[in-house]
Amino acid sequence: MLPRFFVPDLDPATEIVALPPDEALHLGRVLRLRPGADVRVFDGIGGEWCGVVAEVQSRRATVRIGASAAAAAELRVPMALAVATLKGDKMDDVIRDAVMMGVRSIQPIVSARAEMSTSEAARRARVGRWQRIAVASAKQCGRAVVPPVEPARDFTAWIRDQRDRADVGLMLVEPSAQTPVRRLRDIPTPSAVTLVVGPEGGWAETELTQGADAGLVSVRLGGRTLRADAVPLVALAACHALWDDS
Repeated sequence: MLPRFFVPDLDPATEIVALPPDEALHLGRVLRLRPGADVRVFDGIGGEWCGVVAEVQSRRATVRIGASAAAAAELRVPMALAVATLKGDKMDDVIRDAVMMGVRSIQPIVSARAEMSTSEAARRARVGRWQRIAVASAKQCGRAVVPPVEPARDFTAWIRDQRDRADVGLMLVEPSAQTPVRRLRDIPTPSAVTLVVGPEGGWAETELTQGADAGLVSVRLGGRTLRADAVPLVALAACHALWDDS
C-alpha cells in the first residue's frame, strides 16, 4: 500500500495541496519521502486521490494531486459505537479497532461505573488524542472516511437523545444480566445500527432500565464474560459476519 496522508477540506480541483503540519512531519521525517514519491491523499469524508510529492521542507510538504483512487469500501450497514470510557491504553485500543472495523462515529459515554469522568476526559484532552488515533487507524486500514470521535457525554444525557433514533440501538449486556435479552443473530438486518457498550463493571440496573425505555434492545454475545475493551471488537466482528456482505 502506498503511503496515505489525511488532508481535511481537500479540494481536488487544486493542483497542489499542502499537508497539515503533522502529516508533513510524518512524510518528511518519519517516512523520509522525497519529491517524486508516489502517495495517496484522502479527505476523511470518502474521497481519495493519487498524488506525487512535490516539495519537502523541514515542517512543510506539498503533493501534486492526480486521478481519484478507490479506498476501502464502507459498510453496507452503517454502524456507530457508543462506548463507556475506559482508562489509558484500553480506550485507545477501542478507538483504533472500531475505526478499523468501519464504524461511522464514536461516542464516548460516562456511565455509573465508567473509569473516566467527562471532566477528566476534557481536562486531559482525551478526545483530541482519540481523534488522532482515529486518523491513524483510517490511514492504516485503507479507509478514506475518518469517523468523528464526539466529546464524552454523561450516559443519562446521551440516552435522553436516543428516544427518537432512526437506527437500531443494541445495548450489549453481560451473560448474568437479568433484563430481557435477545441474541444478536435474531436481530433482523437493520438499515443502520448503534452498538452501546458498557464499562468494566457492567451496566447499573438503572441504566438498563433507561436503555429499555429509550428503545435500546439488550443483546449478549454469548455465555462468557468478556473484557470491556474486547466487547466492541467482538460485537463489530459479529455484526460484520451477520449483516455485511462486502
